[in-house]
Amino acid sequence: MPFLCFINRKSTKKKVKKVKEIKVGIIGFGTVGAGVAENLLNNYSVISTRTSISVKLHKIADLDITSDRGIAIPDNVLTTDANEVINECDIVVELVGGTTIAKKFILQALNNKKHVVTANKALLALHGKELFEAAKANGVDIFFEASVAGGIPIIKALREGLISNKINSIYGIMNGTCNYILTRMENEGVDFDTVLKDAQKLGYAEAEPSLDIDGFDTAHKTAILSALAYGEWFGLDHMFVDGIRNISLFDMGCAAELGYRIKLLAIIKNKDGKVEMRVHPTLVHADGMIGNISDVFNGVMVDGDTVGNTLFYGRGAGRKATASAVVADIVDVAKNIAANSINRTPAFVEGKLFDQIISMDEIDSCYYLRMMVTDRPGVMAQVSQIFAEGKINIDSLIQHGEGEGNGVPLIILTGMTKEKAMMDAIAKLEALDCSLEKVRMLRIENI
Repeated sequence: MPFLCFINRKSTKKKVKKVKEIKVGIIGFGTVGAGVAENLLNNYSVISTRTSISVKLHKIADLDITSDRGIAIPDNVLTTDANEVINECDIVVELVGGTTIAKKFILQALNNKKHVVTANKALLALHGKELFEAAKANGVDIFFEASVAGGIPIIKALREGLISNKINSIYGIMNGTCNYILTRMENEGVDFDTVLKDAQKLGYAEAEPSLDIDGFDTAHKTAILSALAYGEWFGLDHMFVDGIRNISLFDMGCAAELGYRIKLLAIIKNKDGKVEMRVHPTLVHADGMIGNISDVFNGVMVDGDTVGNTLFYGRGAGRKATASAVVADIVDVAKNIAANSINRTPAFVEGKLFDQIISMDEIDSCYYLRMMVTDRPGVMAQVSQIFAEGKINIDSLIQHGEGEGNGVPLIILTGMTKEKAMMDAIAKLEALDCSLEKVRMLRIENI
């Protein structure tokens, strides 16, 4: 009988995986916008290989489309009309900054069912609730990794990596300008004004630097992290904010002798169901993780009830670091679009886990005080009496050096006490006849 043999020959033709194209548009072609465009163009093949998605730079809108940004932009990409970006693209990247026209563009994009990526910390801090309500109503996403700590993925960590944790506290050094200034003051003994001028020459500080050095840039980021941690857009109205203008080399030296460094610190805590949010110069242990974050670098320490302490560290600003975070968000949104999984991990979920803010008067802290007092017998006893009356424990009381003329510096470290009790004590100290000038006070966090 004839033997029939059927041979199943596998096709040698390689199957081509279908690549979905997602059109990306950028509004704002400044330093960060140029960095995002450069990243999308240079790493297009890397992104498409890793995701099977064509994340295509389709449009860039800016009033100035003639200045050289150092990158080659394909034909027909540049436009002066932001409406072209909003109408033609799947993802709208807002990099204009500010809280007026940027808000208009974002709301227009959301209402046109377009997903938004932004680095705009001020806008989110002040108008986050309204923007996320618009995104929810239109079934689209807002991603904002680059709004806090530049290239450090702290937003993604809180939104996804630590999703099963109740957040006990967050400590953050989140302004590279301030950290650079304080680091140089400490290491080189150079005064604040001199270092600020150097920072401006190097491009670390703006010509008008108040947003950074007065603490408000850090405050915007603090409002965003607080919202993620505790499910409520608290804004800035009830947040205590103080900057670094008044930090002296003398106090830095005293802090160093006592084992501390001075950092502009964002502090967020869950205290018995209430939220504590504040930004101010703070003494932290010099040998601790936060204390060792120096120069222009940022660091955020998050304490979760399950994971414990985690530290996120890296460059908090700059064209490349910020662009990296923006593009990561773009790719996340593109993957969600391709998988038809919008709001897979909502960027912000209103939960109101805690909705009461602890007033500054009610916070508990340890304190560093510096007094300039008359060099005469009985001064220590007068000072100690005021602390005893206020039921404030003194951890150390040191007469520091000889002073100038009849005055000597007196350095005091206290135990944990209420802010109001400390303010009352300071008022009494300044009223003493031996007190020669205002008391300098800094808070201490023993992290």
